[in-house]
Amino acid sequence: MPDLTGKRVLVTGVTGGIGEHTALELARQGAQVIVSARSQQRLDIAISDIRRTLPEASLVPLLMDLADLSSVRRAAAEASTYGPLDLLVNNAGVMATPHRRTGDGFDLQMGTNHFGHFALTGLLLPQLVASGGARVVTVSSLMHRMVREVPLRDPRADAGRYNKWRTYSQSKLANLLFMLELDRRARRAGLPITSVGSHPGYAATNLMSGGLRMDGRTAEGSILEAATRVLAQPAAVGALPSLMAATMPALPGGTYIGPGGPGEMRGAPKIVQTSKAARDEAMAAGLWTISEQATGVAYP
Repeated sequence: MPDLTGKRVLVTGVTGGIGEHTALELARQGAQVIVSARSQQRLDIAISDIRRTLPEASLVPLLMDLADLSSVRRAAAEASTYGPLDLLVNNAGVMATPHRRTGDGFDLQMGTNHFGHFALTGLLLPQLVASGGARVVTVSSLMHRMVREVPLRDPRADAGRYNKWRTYSQSKLANLLFMLELDRRARRAGLPITSVGSHPGYAATNLMSGGLRMDGRTAEGSILEAATRVLAQPAAVGALPSLMAATMPALPGGTYIGPGGPGEMRGAPKIVQTSKAARDEAMAAGLWTISEQATGVAYP
């Protein structure tokens, strides 16, 4: 990783393993890291954990709930007071949650994983442009390959029968559609922004258990937690694709980074491919229009 002294970065979701290790390593290279989470208590714990490892870490706390657009707007306004932003890592997310609606009327998974980050990135666009060469990393998942489309309808409308895994997969496909469309739009508009993506493979974090536990203790949750303990790679290794996407010099826009092992489940990071659906420009444009309408955040 290059020296990041003098760089300002923002990482969302620093309390879930991947985000905390991403923030730690960026701070280790000298960056000032704005660390964001929705819980003040968990944010304080993450900051303490990072500073226990790296006492000199330059960290700025930012309380933000991506499932609440008013919270996103407040956080973006606060972050804008710190000056130009060199790097934004859209890392936060929820997984396999029960059927819940956000205060804005969105499905909780789509609202947190996609609409929240779409709004945040758009609101921070002036700070990203002001840096003169910013990078936006959007963290997706292998699960994006499990679906071929995202809903192109009013996200507040009743979608019928709910499937938590399908909805999660759609939110992760939405992440990549957004990542690639942001890259195309930035290039067309001549904006000094590079948009790239990453995924951690199968990493031992609390993402899966957090969503499943919202339904209480279940057999499904217990089995998946046991499998994660045995099969998953450590969160610190799962963060490597995000770190490569964030810091590799001269990385072309639209690049996707994931583990290099079998099935992209684990291993050292490398450039990997998205699904065909993620590269569907018509679907990306449709999702973009819906996202602007739903969030009230318009991009140039």
